[in-house]
Amino acid sequence: MRSLSEDDQPALGLRERKKAKTRATIREHALRLFREQGYQATTVEQIAEAAEVSPSTFFRYFPNKEAVVLQDDYDPMLVAAFEAQPAELSPVAALRGAMQAVFAGLPTEELALERERQKLVLSVPELRAGALDGLAGTIQMIAEIVAERVGRRADELAVRSFAGAVMGVLLAALFAAAEDPTADIFELLDAGLAHLEAGLPL
Repeated sequence: MRSLSEDDQPALGLRERKKAKTRATIREHALRLFREQGYQATTVEQIAEAAEVSPSTFFRYFPNKEAVVLQDDYDPMLVAAFEAQPAELSPVAALRGAMQAVFAGLPTEELALERERQKLVLSVPELRAGALDGLAGTIQMIAEIVAERVGRRADELAVRSFAGAVMGVLLAALFAAAEDPTADIFELLDAGLAHLEAGLPL
């Protein structure tokens, strides 16, 4: 299966590419500084200086330091990849296919940064709390794309329960990866979804 990061992805204009590059540069330097001197000790001004942008430019891309870690750039890609999966696939199989399509083609360096971002979320109390606050929005997003796929309403309990189960798999994979630095978060997530697809047998 080809990744959406290749030929399937719409070509971005020069302005959009420059914005994406600046955003990625800010995040890359922020994660490096968090790693070197700690999240609490790192300021927005330090991040901006390292990324060679002004603090005002930083705030055009991220509302605060917390958002550098918590904002997820992959949701639109995952939604598009999910919608592109064959109609005959079950919702869980389509989710697994979407994740494979998005993450399998990412450069090694980008994957490493994403793993670092996820581990940082779990290790810093305020980031963990911020991530938990965003769970409702993620569950709603999952419910909406799944409802459209199966011809149901996103506010039906069955659809919301399914979305909640998917989120439970994601959280379990994140916690397992935090406990084992050698674990691959994406492999754990795929294994968890396969378990969900099988009916969660124990």
